[in-house]
Amino acid sequence: MQDRQVEISSRVYWFKVVEMLQQNWALIDAQSVEGKGVRVYFLDDDSGVFDQMDFDTKGEARVGLRRNGFQRYSKDADAQEYITPPDPPFRRREHPNGRIYSSGEYWTDQV
Repeated sequence: MQDRQVEISSRVYWFKVVEMLQQNWALIDAQSVEGKGVRVYFLDDDSGVFDQMDFDTKGEARVGLRRNGFQRYSKDADAQEYITPPDPPFRRREHPNGRIYSSGEYWTDQV
C-alpha cells in the first residue's frame, strides 16, 4: 500500500488541526470506486493518503466531517494565513496509528 499514487479529483480541502503544526486533511471525491456515492480521502500534510471512507451522498460526507471536527479550508481565512493544503500527487502512506477514521477510533457517527 505504501507510496502508490492515488487519483483524487477534488481540491475542496477540509482540515482538522490534530497537534501543533500538524493537520489532517480530507477531500470528498465525487464518486467512489464502485460508481456510486462519494469517497472521503484523508491526507497528511505531506500528501500522504492514510485512510478513506465511503458515504452515500456528498451531504452525508460533509455532515460527518463537521461532526468530527473538520472545517472547510476555503471558508477559514485565519487558517489560510498559517497552513497550506497538501499538493498532488497524492500517495498511499501508512499512518502511525493505522486507519484512524475508518476504524472508528477517531470517528463518531453520533449526533
